[in-house]
Amino acid sequence: MSHSLFDAFTLGSTPLSNRIAMAPMTRSRTSQPGDVPNAMMATYYQQRADAGLIITEGAPVSAVARGYSMTPGIYTAEHIEGWKKVTQAVHAGGSKIFIQLWHVGRRSHSSISGQQPLSASACKDPDSVFGPLPEGGFGMVETETPRAMTQADIDQTIADFVQAARNAVEAGFDGVEIHAAHGYLFDSFLRPASNQRSDQYGGSQQNRIRFLVETLQAVSDEIGGDRVAVRLSPHIMEGFAADDAEIEEVVLKALAAIAPMKLAYVHFSERISRYVEVPESFRRRVREIYPHPVMVAGKLTCEMAQAMLDKGYADLFAFGTPYITNPDLATRLRNGWPLRAFDPDARLTLYGGDAKGYTDYAPWQG
Repeated sequence: MSHSLFDAFTLGSTPLSNRIAMAPMTRSRTSQPGDVPNAMMATYYQQRADAGLIITEGAPVSAVARGYSMTPGIYTAEHIEGWKKVTQAVHAGGSKIFIQLWHVGRRSHSSISGQQPLSASACKDPDSVFGPLPEGGFGMVETETPRAMTQADIDQTIADFVQAARNAVEAGFDGVEIHAAHGYLFDSFLRPASNQRSDQYGGSQQNRIRFLVETLQAVSDEIGGDRVAVRLSPHIMEGFAADDAEIEEVVLKALAAIAPMKLAYVHFSERISRYVEVPESFRRRVREIYPHPVMVAGKLTCEMAQAMLDKGYADLFAFGTPYITNPDLATRLRNGWPLRAFDPDARLTLYGGDAKGYTDYAPWQG
């Protein structure tokens, strides 16, 4: 039996109206001080509620987890109240919404996180993030060398993710996606170039997946595995200077370890930043090892997504920048209507600012 992107799909206990997701994208539109979600953000997400599932921009789980200025937190009472506006608006629009729980690890600067960034080991690659400039205003700033996490740091971070998941449920989210991609904290533990530890979290592949697996287990124990997802990017080298010959095997080991948790989905980010194409052999191995829903994102077209669905490689498909300029993207794709390009003007208003380039894109007018 053939399936369509526009078929309904049940994600654990969460029914979706279609297999299209809005991918997580940092937009830095919070209210200050405090990085609080606001009514403008609620409007932005509600406008895009024709997606079966919306995944929010990354939400830091603690102050030290921050790596980009003005990103919405999920660790204070004000954050919870702010996010309630968003979840209520999206549910009223007919969609479901997961929050992406985020710890950037070494991809930060103390002017953003308030203290020396944390990572698997005290090593860095050339990198920059969106933060306050010495001369005033905001722009791209070079990251700092991080501090290697202690066991106490690891225990506290797991507790922070558990509390953030608890906060997310209170705020009305249907689930959480743990960000373990793009060179951020968990990704830095997976790769030997950034993980030079000699304890139980470093060295062997099994040790390098331990922190991620322990965190996913703890969050699943708290809110239920069917409300927990994880994002991975084995074929993207963002945040790293060198390629990693082991990363496919490491990720497959992680999938085998988390399969019993029966997570809502595993989300593969692909084909952005510095990347290699994903071999079909890897997609087949994922399906052999991991029998639960798989989501793919990365410069997809409707045709590419349908082809992957037909081959059985994935169940859900996330679209990023097309959703910025086409708030009714799923409807446009379903009807074959033209898409508005994500052009240089759209890129200028990607991070920070007001409604311009954020909530002022109109749906298809015919």
